[in-house]
Amino acid sequence: MNDTARPQLDREIATTADGIDITRGYTGPLLTPYDSILRSRGGNDLRIYEEVYSDPEVKSTFGQRQAAVTQCEWQVDAGGDRPIDQEAAEFLRQQLQRIGWDNVTSKMLNGIFYGYAVAELIYKVDGARLVIDQVKVRNRRRFRFAKDAGLRLLTMDQMFEGIPAEAPYFWHFCTGADHDDEPYGLGLAHWLYWPVLFKRNGLKFWLIFLEKFGMPTAVGKYDTTATAPERSRLLQAARALQTDSGIIMPKEMELELIEAGRNGTADYQALHDAMNATIQKVILGQTASTQGTAGRLGNDDLQADVRDDIIKADADLICESFNLGPVRWLMEWNFPGAALPRVFRVTEEPEDLSARAERDKKILDLGYKPSLAYVHEVYGTEWEPKDPAPVDPREPTAIDGAEFAQPARAVLELLQRGHPRARGAAFAEAAAAPDVPARMAPRLERDIKPTGDAWLVQVRELVESSGSLQELSDALMALQPDMDLDAYSAAMADALTAATLAGRYDVLQEAGGA
Repeated sequence: MNDTARPQLDREIATTADGIDITRGYTGPLLTPYDSILRSRGGNDLRIYEEVYSDPEVKSTFGQRQAAVTQCEWQVDAGGDRPIDQEAAEFLRQQLQRIGWDNVTSKMLNGIFYGYAVAELIYKVDGARLVIDQVKVRNRRRFRFAKDAGLRLLTMDQMFEGIPAEAPYFWHFCTGADHDDEPYGLGLAHWLYWPVLFKRNGLKFWLIFLEKFGMPTAVGKYDTTATAPERSRLLQAARALQTDSGIIMPKEMELELIEAGRNGTADYQALHDAMNATIQKVILGQTASTQGTAGRLGNDDLQADVRDDIIKADADLICESFNLGPVRWLMEWNFPGAALPRVFRVTEEPEDLSARAERDKKILDLGYKPSLAYVHEVYGTEWEPKDPAPVDPREPTAIDGAEFAQPARAVLELLQRGHPRARGAAFAEAAAAPDVPARMAPRLERDIKPTGDAWLVQVRELVESSGSLQELSDALMALQPDMDLDAYSAAMADALTAATLAGRYDVLQEAGGA
């Protein structure tokens, strides 16, 4: 007997809503982020990460990641095969076109950088449907999360508690955190803060270094007996050396230049490049995209070779969040009972059809041909079997033309000898002439084609007029006795006769040669 008690439905024990989360300590009405950098250096304000985003390398590299997602085509799949399911999918396609799905996706992808993103949905009535008129991605700094992880909008009147920002008016997601107790997520900015800070400090000292050692310092020497006005004039001359190409001074005064005694760049360039490489690895997972490293790390057609797995993860994050939120809300209002459609982006690399065709050709050379269904699936539906090459009526065949020149002489010789099989030998040698089988096959196909076409017309008429498979089967059985086989039989008989005569002639030739 199982002694385990039946669980209580919807019960949650380790919540953050009742203040029992020991990792946060005392909290007010709103939760504070776990992010140590935000707490210690940013005052829980994302403005510090906006400064990180202003770094040119960060902006450029993260822009590659955004563009790599939005350039992938988006599609909508119906949730089922019923008419209502198909109608719901088409409705969703129209909604995505209306709101500009690529633009929405690009802006919401910034949630990967900051940890979370928020968008407001504005609705209107279109005919009999409730539709999304606009999707406005809002500044995430305007929002906080309550103890129950509910989204709150900070206003001038509610700076400490905020007002509810509830569904279906707000759509949001978080990402990057390693547990569900962090509604703010943990964005890439957390990992980019120190590389950007080190690079900026390095640049500051690098500029000081260039200013100090890039131009020598002018030193003017004066005698101890120099008066104050004389010393002042010498100092003015030294300062003028920084900008003027020529100076004047009394002969009794001396002016020298102190040259830089330090060589190189003091590794500021190395620090700058190392921090940029770190930024690229954090955002793209590699540096080949921006440094031109040899090798293929992703889809060549995607901007800057951003890795396929990163692209797919970003696209799935946005689409899944939208499918679980706005898509579900729209379907419940407009298509109750319909299977939920889903939007997704095609991130897989298109197949190289040239390589597939080359492989298929090799398989064909081995003696196996693809089915028409396979051709349509792989290469598209705009294909049909190739018609056999037309036969030129003026071209010599097995029964006329110059092909009979040599066999005719053989027939005359046999007739002069009184051979009883002379006529059969003539036709047999004609059929056995070079390339005769290749010429006989198209001739046979041409002879039987009218009969086959007539049969197809009769069968097609039955298919179009039959209301069921059983009715079609009965009609075909009734039609069978009336289908004309005379022309078909005559063509096959001629072909078999030619083949028989060819065999006989081969035997006579072998006997004569012996």
